[in-house]
Order: sequence, then C-alpha cells, then structure tokens
Amino acid sequence: MKVSEIMTTRIVSVEPGASVKDAALLMNRNNIGSVPVVESGNVRGILTDRDIVLRCVSEGRDASALRVSDICSTGAVSVKPGQSVSEAMQVMSTEQVRRLPVIDNGKLVGVVSLADVARERSGMELAQAISEISMPS
Repeated sequence: MKVSEIMTTRIVSVEPGASVKDAALLMNRNNIGSVPVVESGNVRGILTDRDIVLRCVSEGRDASALRVSDICSTGAVSVKPGQSVSEAMQVMSTEQVRRLPVIDNGKLVGVVSLADVARERSGMELAQAISEISMPS
C-alpha cells in the first residue's frame, strides 16, 4: 500500500511568521496536534502542541508576540506519495515522530500520521511501530 492511499490531503498549515497564539488557535479549531510550517509552498518545519508547551508556555513566553519560526521543529523528515506505508512507518520509527509531511515535486501534498496507518494496519507491525516511535532516544 502506498502513502498516497492513506494520507490526509486536507492540509492545514501555518506560515513561519504567524504568532504562536494564532497557530494554537488554528490547531484547536481543526482539532489537530501539529501543523506543517510552510513558506511559498515549501515545508520549513513542523509545529506541534508539544513545541508550544515546552518552548512557549513552560518558559512563560508571550504566545502573541512569539513567532512560529522561533519554536517550531526544523529539518522535518518527509515521505513521498509513492513510497510504501511500510517505508513511512520505518521513517516514523527511526525519527520517533507520529506525523510526516508528504512532499511531491518539492510541494506539500498531504500528511500521513500514525492514526492513518492504524486505520490500515493492525497487529504486531503496528504495535512494533508504536513502541519504537514512543521509545526515548
């Protein structure tokens, strides 16, 4: 099975210059835990709810003044739509992430998450992936 068959194509993203508060509101409205940080169609990073908690809230920083680019994770790993779901699971496991941007010809075309994989896979393969993704590095 290919990534393109299970990925989410309804992409919610944020620009690097957006405020962390606006990004958090966007995530809340869409009931999602992360958003790709996109500039001119190119993924520059990923902002997660964990980034917001650890790099903004816990440090007492002003979410209205702080920019997404100040706290997002950069150098995000990604997959291509034609890659297999098994390959995506391996990347998730190796990188210990639960979501991957899906890039085609340099542009963001979707996001594949552990939840997407879970809907398609079951048993030991999924359990192994979850275990490896959750293991401290």
